[in-house]
This record gives sequence, structure tokens and C-alpha cells, in this order.
Amino acid sequence: MSSRERPAEDTDLTPDSIDALTDSLLVASRLLIAISVRSVAEADVDITLVQFRTLMLLSAHGPINLATLAGDLNVQPSTTSRMVDRLVRANLIERRASPSSRREVRIELTDDGRAIVGRVVRRRRAEIETVVRKMPPEQRVGLVRALTSFTVAGNDPTAHEAISHLWP
Repeated sequence: MSSRERPAEDTDLTPDSIDALTDSLLVASRLLIAISVRSVAEADVDITLVQFRTLMLLSAHGPINLATLAGDLNVQPSTTSRMVDRLVRANLIERRASPSSRREVRIELTDDGRAIVGRVVRRRRAEIETVVRKMPPEQRVGLVRALTSFTVAGNDPTAHEAISHLWP
């Protein structure tokens, strides 16, 4: 691992050590991505991470229309439509007419989709908890503060909702 790809040591850190912090976050993100990939792979369903993210968005927001889903995923509506077709065929989501407009179609999770989300989240949480338990307890509090600050600074609306559930 090169010096640009290793977690920062305490001696590397100053309030202005953007490079060291960025390098540490890149290394940590690889671990989190690996945990996410394993969790989805072990879910006994053939879906991609983007498809799983779609299930997570629907789980968090409830039924939404295709344009909103595309915006939340930051992809074109046509791309979202094809992905929705695949997830409908897999019985993980369904299309329903909007109660407020017959022309609008809303996308929502099926019971199977909710079960997949629950299984993957439980696996991912268990694996992350195993890693956290290996950390010295005095460093855990600092990590919570740092990651919360990082998430808020990233300005991801879905992350803001997750934080509000953690810190009411």
C-alpha cells in the first residue's frame, strides 16, 4: 500500500491535514464497499448495488414516481425505467397508479423487496459492528462525530434522513 493509500497515522494529523484525512476515507470506503458488496451477494437474489440502492430508497421514502426515483439515483429516467422493469420482473418492486393522479405511476417495494432490504441491512450492520468492536472504545466516539460531520458536509439528502433517525 502506497503512502497515498494507507490510513493516516496520528502523527500525520493536524487540523489542516486534508490529504491524510482524504486518504483514510478512501481506504475506509473500500472496506465499506466490500462489506456492501458481500451483503448484497449473500442475499440470495441477483441484483446489482445500484438496484439495491433503489430498493433502499424505496424503503426509506415509500412509493415514489419514476422521475423522483431517477433524480434520487442521479440517472436518466430511461435508465431508471429499464432498471425498474428488471426489479418488477424479479418481484422486488411494483408499479401502482397514484391515488392522486391516474396518469402518474408510483414505484413501491413488494414484500419480497422489503425482505431483501431487511436481510442485506442486517448482514451489513452485523459485519460493520464486528469491525467497530475491534476498535478501541475511546476512538469510537470520535469516529461517530467525524462520520456524522462528513455525511452532513457531503450534503446527501438521503444521508441527512438517516442521521436524523440516529440523532433525533
